[in-house]
Amino acid sequence: MEPLTLVLVFLISCVLCLYTWDRINKRQNLPPGPTPLPIIGNLLQLKSGKMLESLQEMRERYGDVYTLYLGPRRVIVICGYDAVKEALVDHGEIFGIRGLLPNVELYYRGHGVVFSNGECWKQLRRFSIMTLRSFGMGKRSIEERIQEEAHYLVEAFKETNGVPFDPICHFSQVAANIICSIIFGNRYAYEDPEFRRLMHIIDDIFRSMTSFWGQLYDAFDLLMRYIPGPHHRITMYLFQLDEFVKKKMEIDQKTLDPSKPRHLIDSFLIKMEEEKQYPFTQFNMKNFYANTTVLCIAGTETVSTTLRHAFLLLLKHPNIKSKVQKEIDQVVGRQRAPNPEDRESMPYTDAVIHEIHRYANVLPMNLPHAVSRDTEFRGFTIPRGTDVFPILSFVLQDPKYFPDPFTFNPDRFLDQDGNFKKNEAFMVFSAGKRVCLGEGMARLEMFITITTVLQNFEITTPIDIKDLDISPQMVGFSNVPRPYKISFIPR
Repeated sequence: MEPLTLVLVFLISCVLCLYTWDRINKRQNLPPGPTPLPIIGNLLQLKSGKMLESLQEMRERYGDVYTLYLGPRRVIVICGYDAVKEALVDHGEIFGIRGLLPNVELYYRGHGVVFSNGECWKQLRRFSIMTLRSFGMGKRSIEERIQEEAHYLVEAFKETNGVPFDPICHFSQVAANIICSIIFGNRYAYEDPEFRRLMHIIDDIFRSMTSFWGQLYDAFDLLMRYIPGPHHRITMYLFQLDEFVKKKMEIDQKTLDPSKPRHLIDSFLIKMEEEKQYPFTQFNMKNFYANTTVLCIAGTETVSTTLRHAFLLLLKHPNIKSKVQKEIDQVVGRQRAPNPEDRESMPYTDAVIHEIHRYANVLPMNLPHAVSRDTEFRGFTIPRGTDVFPILSFVLQDPKYFPDPFTFNPDRFLDQDGNFKKNEAFMVFSAGKRVCLGEGMARLEMFITITTVLQNFEITTPIDIKDLDISPQMVGFSNVPRPYKISFIPR
């Protein structure tokens, strides 16, 4: 390397160190936290593959609200139900903006309902909720689609002839097909090449985001965006998903009837046409792609991962599984498909599904929030724009609200008479202004899918249930179940 180049590298490094050190030391009544190092922040204090364990250790030392540096990025970590509720619900206007998600921000650039803020977010969220209701949530149409998809899943399981297999692909296909029916207006056959390509793209995106390189990008985004490596593949995968949606859109445009929207794509295109005369409309092509692709990814990964957790937990606890099947037989029987109205008459099944959600804890870190202005919180000052991590894992495992939280126990959601009992700390879908807009649909998918499968099958595994490890495994930002094999034996 030439001397001049060495000097430039040295000077740039010095500037970065001074810049980072200056930011770190401008602490004006920030919450306490571990002492950061220039450039790398507190990354050395985070155990590889044990993020939540590391955060819990810091919580025990610094309290429920503390400051952490992921590289040069400063975040405020909030732990426990009381503190998280105070932030997201009691002060929702201040804590209700989206924080930084570096490994997708470079592509989405603040577009779409998940990544936007301000007026853009308000309009897109209102549109998304209304559209989901029109094509699903609360209407018979989506209930029937979920029932239909559960039926196809049952048929697919019958074809396995009781041979043990890893169910990851089947559960992903079910979740993807339901969201596809809302976005594109139709389901796919599981062997359809176009559907398999969509599944492959979504899987690539998820793997890239949760990989080591993806996490490194999150910590050092200002530097990593200029360094070549596999962390840049996510942009390519997101572009491929955009192209998939684009082809569907171009086909649907030819038969679009503004008076009869068939699916989410139609609804967005109609809205774009209605507002094309407004120069600052949020209904543009970039928001169209961002909204559509994010719903596609989120609607597939979270539900499919939770279903995988569900059947692993039911294998581990055959007595719980049998009690659910008994309730299904009593309320639904074997002659008709379960429907959403059955849930009110099935408190034990409802309690089991709630405990599956709580125990699986699929999104333990939550998505990052940020504060919209300088704010006082629990005696500390959080500067405007600072990212905030309201940790859902520490809410769902809060012993004050969930005694013996690391035990799978559906009875915690039942009262002494066996009726379903709500728990205010059940924040699986987050809370406040940024609560998951697909919560209702996700709950419905879980209920219909689980009850339909258990209505039709006994489940077994070739592994001794004593050896089944049900503890969630954190991969990137998500808790996934450990691999397992399951057999579906017709009842």
